[in-house]
Amino acid sequence: MGANNSPEQDELRVFHTGDHACGYWLARVARDLVLDPRDPRMPDLYPMALGWGFRRSGDIVYRPHCQGCRACIAVRIPVERFTPDRSQRRCLARNTQVEARIVPAERTEEQLALYQRYLRARHRGGGMDEHGGVEFDQFLIGTWSHGRFMELRERDADGRSKLLAVAITDVVENALSAVYTFFDPDLPDRSLGTLALLRQIEWARRDERAHLYLGYWIEGHGKMDYKRRFRPLEAFDGRRWMPIEFATATLVD
Repeated sequence: MGANNSPEQDELRVFHTGDHACGYWLARVARDLVLDPRDPRMPDLYPMALGWGFRRSGDIVYRPHCQGCRACIAVRIPVERFTPDRSQRRCLARNTQVEARIVPAERTEEQLALYQRYLRARHRGGGMDEHGGVEFDQFLIGTWSHGRFMELRERDADGRSKLLAVAITDVVENALSAVYTFFDPDLPDRSLGTLALLRQIEWARRDERAHLYLGYWIEGHGKMDYKRRFRPLEAFDGRRWMPIEFATATLVD
């Protein structure tokens, strides 16, 4: 039987969400563009969607599309040209004993316990701090993504391996995407979130992948400042990727 390449089958459907609370600015509402989550081609479309400024959360591939606001800018690191700054070099030096392990994207009780500790410390009262195993799987793993978990571990004085952080990472053709990272909230001096990104850059270089996608950056938002410190950083202006220094002046719908 020959393949039926009708326009209906080839068409990619994109939906607008309704207004919802903005996850970054309390006084604002947000809207997203969402690729049809029922499209069976999603595993193949997803690498292209990253290049169009989209991001994955569970099985949902979305991009902010808010009326009158274009603050969320998709960013990525061209890993071969990345050079750590002084602060990032200090982070690496503080964590020389930390081992990065790439493991299947399958939840363990140890990971879930760390995830719940992290959410209680960072997102108390926001709903996420009640996440259990089902929500972990839905939010971080999904059903179709080609993901891996990068575990950061360190041995204690008794030689036991302690889990410090988990970086959920999507592996696509020629790139990695940093989906979400959670870490021990009792170790702020270790800069584990920054360390996770530095190790993901090493991973991408080792596998000869061109980019590490970081999701969205928002100018002037304190929780996003760390992304700007990874240089060079490329931004998507709605049509193409360019150095972030130029992107904010050329944003298009």
